[in-house]
Amino acid sequence: MAVATSEVDKACAEAVEQAHAAAIARSGTIGVGEHLGVRAEDLRVATHLFECTHPGYPGWHWSVTVARASRARVVTVSEVTLMPGEHALLAPKWVPWAERIGPKDLTPGVISPTSADDVRLVPGYTGGEDAADAEPAEASQIRAVIAELGLGRERVLSVTGRDQAAERWLSGPSGPDTAMANQAPATCATCGFRVNLSGSLSRLFGVCANELSPADGQVVSLDYGCGGHSDVTEPSRGVDLSLPIWDTVTVEEGLFD
Repeated sequence: MAVATSEVDKACAEAVEQAHAAAIARSGTIGVGEHLGVRAEDLRVATHLFECTHPGYPGWHWSVTVARASRARVVTVSEVTLMPGEHALLAPKWVPWAERIGPKDLTPGVISPTSADDVRLVPGYTGGEDAADAEPAEASQIRAVIAELGLGRERVLSVTGRDQAAERWLSGPSGPDTAMANQAPATCATCGFRVNLSGSLSRLFGVCANELSPADGQVVSLDYGCGGHSDVTEPSRGVDLSLPIWDTVTVEEGLFD
């Protein structure tokens, strides 16, 4: 891994021992190994690289930057840092909480803030997409007035949010392409246990109110179905009895005279 020193300041390149001592002083319990090379950073500025011998830092190295002032012969240490190499063991990339949380991740006590520019929502004072074009300060004042007067929700579902929900529900366990729906005697569109929704989503979905159904209390597609459809009647349980082998009912006249 040695680096060519042809363009490195001579005095800075020769300060190997000084850079090595600085790395040892900084390393603590993390060992410093052999010199790996030196590279030029700027005019009279160079960085020496040393192996990191600690087993917990495979692929890492010590980076010691040294510098020399103009017309000065003395080299000083500028910075000592433990740096990862190309194949270093690194922690997973940090992802913001808002991006880490996914579907079904909300549990008791978990809070998932909704950003101000969430495309699934639009300002509730008009319920339309054009309301989002207002200036931020003006929109904030209007929301405060609406909330104080109790005139409605600050934000409502947008067209994008509605379409995303419809796609999830159609492809979910209560959608039309599931094994339960394919084997059902009829669809939810004709089921008496279906509770109607309001708005545009009512044309595609309802809520199941059959306690025997796996979709009880859930949004179901009108093309979904299960074995608990309201029009399924109970099969007849009647049984035709044959004549008795020994007649214990009929009484002949004169038998007890």
